[in-house]
Amino acid sequence: MTDRDEHDHAAGVGGGAALSPDADPDGYERLWTPHRMAYIKGENKPAGAGPGDGCPFCRAPRLPDDDALIVARGKAAFAVLNLYPYNSGHLLICPYRHVADYTDLDDAETAELAALTQAGITALRRASAPQGFNVGMNLGAPAGAGIAAHLHQHIVPRWGGDTNFMPVIGRTKVLPELLRQTREALAASWPEP
Repeated sequence: MTDRDEHDHAAGVGGGAALSPDADPDGYERLWTPHRMAYIKGENKPAGAGPGDGCPFCRAPRLPDDDALIVARGKAAFAVLNLYPYNSGHLLICPYRHVADYTDLDDAETAELAALTQAGITALRRASAPQGFNVGMNLGAPAGAGIAAHLHQHIVPRWGGDTNFMPVIGRTKVLPELLRQTREALAASWPEP
């Protein structure tokens, strides 16, 4: 270990900061994202299909909004930040009821899911001026649902050029602010019902 490596290690560099090129013999800089390991290992994913199996979307509404990263609450559904966002401001709209399929929602849940999706898009436009959005659901694990047992709709804000070499080649997403800061900005920008 070089003096620079020891300094960086002692200073905690590596928890989100890039090391200097001389810190590693191959000359590549590193951007450390250790929080992603929880996602890779599947932590916080429910073990089974029922709400009693540790479903994070059933657990979140029982927590304070700041702790759960909940941006807004309705009567039948709520908006929460994605813990592993594709882009800054990535929202999830979830019914409170533990259901897996869109066709299992009742009329009130369906209406509120749509209303919260519209409100989420409005809040994101006010807070961070994205140029576009991806909005949708992945129903079932084969369709890409990370937590297939509890329905949730994604709202992913998009900007021109937001897909660059970092996620494409480096498999790393650089986010400009902490999730709590994003939650505060969106909650403050949320439209009144």
